[in-house]
Amino acid sequence: MSIIVNIIVFILVLTVIVAFHEFGHFLLAKKTGVYVYEYSIGMGPKIFGRKKGETEYSLRAIPIGGYCQLAGEDLDTDDSKKVPKKRRLQNKSAWERFLIMVFGPVNNFILAVVLLLFIALVWGGNTMNPVITEVEAGSAAEKAGLQANDTILEINRHKIDTSDDISLYLAIADPEVESTFKVERSNGTYATIKVKPTKIKEDGEESYRYGIAMQQEKTKGILSSFVFTWKKTISIFKQMFVTIGCLFTGGIKFTQLSGPVGIYSIVSESRTGGLVNVLYLMAFLSINVGFINLLPIPAFDGGHILFIVIELIKGSPVKPEVENKIHTIFLILLMILMLFITFNDILRLF
Repeated sequence: MSIIVNIIVFILVLTVIVAFHEFGHFLLAKKTGVYVYEYSIGMGPKIFGRKKGETEYSLRAIPIGGYCQLAGEDLDTDDSKKVPKKRRLQNKSAWERFLIMVFGPVNNFILAVVLLLFIALVWGGNTMNPVITEVEAGSAAEKAGLQANDTILEINRHKIDTSDDISLYLAIADPEVESTFKVERSNGTYATIKVKPTKIKEDGEESYRYGIAMQQEKTKGILSSFVFTWKKTISIFKQMFVTIGCLFTGGIKFTQLSGPVGIYSIVSESRTGGLVNVLYLMAFLSINVGFINLLPIPAFDGGHILFIVIELIKGSPVKPEVENKIHTIFLILLMILMLFITFNDILRLF
C-alpha cells in the first residue's frame, strides 16, 4: 500500500510541475496569437481529449511529462492543417517568441514561490541563519575548534549567507582534504579553522561527518514568511548555479545526478515527513525544472531563446527546418543522457 501511495504522490508532484510549466507557454502563446494544437498533461496514448476552439485539451497515458504543441514546431503539420503563416511561432516577433519560451520556466518559479510562502504561513519558516547551535562531542569539528554560537562567514573562501549555503559548500568540498571555516565568535572576534570530516560507515555505506548542527528556529507571521520565502528561493537558485558550475569543472560527476527513479526515491522519503516536506520538495523541483530549461541548450526553452539571440545578432532568423533538426538531435542526446542517469539511479537502489 505504501508503494502505491508513493507512486501516486510522485506522479502528482511531477504532473503539477510540468502542467504549470506548459501552461506558461500556453498562456503566452494564446496572448500573442500563436495557433495552439494541443495542451496535454501526460505523454503517450490519449486517454481523454476535448477540443475547445482550435486547441485540444488532453490527458495521456504516461503521467510523467506533458506538452504544449504550437504551430511552427512541425512545418508539415502546419501546412496540412493550413495554419495561417502569421499564427505560426517562427513568424512572431523575437520579443513575442522570447516571452513564450521564457514563461514556462517563469511559471515554475511562480509555483515555487507560492508553495514556499504557503509553507511558511501555515507551518512557519526557518530562520536559516548560519549559526552553529551544537558541536558534537568528540567530532572533527570539536577537535578542530569550532564552537556553539559561531557564525560561519566563509567555507573554502565561499561566502556563507544561510544555513543552506553551509550544506551546499560542504557537499561539494573534497572530504579527504581539510575545509577552511571562517567564523565570527559570539564575543565579536574572528577565527579561521580547518576541519577534516570523519569518515563513518553506516549500513554498509561510507559518509563523512563534521559534527555540527545549524540554527533552524521556526518563525511565524506574514513578514517573516515573506523573508523566509525570499531567502529560500535565492538559496535554491544558488544551489542550481553552483551545481551546474561543478558539473563543468568536475566537482560533481554526471553519475551523481538523479533522474525519475532517483526523484521517486526522494519523494518517497519526503512523504514520510508529511505534507510540508512534499510541498517543499515540489517547490525545490519546480525551481530545478525552470532553471534547467533556461540553459542555452537546444531542446530546452533556453535553446529556443539562444536561437532568438542568434537571430538578433545576425539580423535574420535561422531557417526553421535547420533549427528544428538541431533541437531534435539534442533531444535524442538528452534522452540518452536520461537513460544513463536512470540506469545509475537503479544501480544505487541495490
